[in-house]
Amino acid sequence: MEKATFAAGCFWGVESFFRQVPGVADAVCGYAGGTTDHPTYKEVCTDKTGHAEAVEVSFDPAKVSYGQLVDVFFKNHDPTTMNRQGPDIGSQYRSVIFTHSPEQEQTAREKMAHLTASGKFKRPIVTTVEAAPAFWPAEDYHQRYFEKNGLPSCHVTHSE
Repeated sequence: MEKATFAAGCFWGVESFFRQVPGVADAVCGYAGGTTDHPTYKEVCTDKTGHAEAVEVSFDPAKVSYGQLVDVFFKNHDPTTMNRQGPDIGSQYRSVIFTHSPEQEQTAREKMAHLTASGKFKRPIVTTVEAAPAFWPAEDYHQRYFEKNGLPSCHVTHSE
C-alpha cells in the first residue's frame, strides 16, 4: 500500500469520492499543513491553525496509479478558487496536493501543467503542491460522514 494526501474543500466529500475508486483501500478525514499538533475540528475552523481539511488515501498501486488519483482529485473539485469550495470559505478549504515522494510531486506537477495547457478551466489553477506534513486524523464523527448519515456528496464534478 502507498499513501496519497489531498485537500479539496470539505473533507467529507473528498473522502467519499476516493472511497469509490477501485484500488483505494482506505480514505481518512483529517488535518494537514498547519502549525498545531493534534488539532481539533473546532480549532481548524477558526482558520488560525493553518491546517487544511485533508484526506489521507491508502491505495494499491497495482490496482490504481497515483496519476489516476490525481485525476480523480481534479475532477471532483474546483481547483481555481482560492481558499474555498462552494459555500465553504477559509484556508482550511484550500486545494492542495500533499506529496509523499519526489515521484508523486513530479506526477502532480505534470498533471497540473497538462490541465493548465488544456484550457479546461477558465481561471488559473490555484492548487499548491507541497511535501506531505504530519497528518492528524479527524474526530470519529467525521469519518465516513456521508455513509453514516445517508447524505449525498457536496462536491461538483468537472467532466473532461
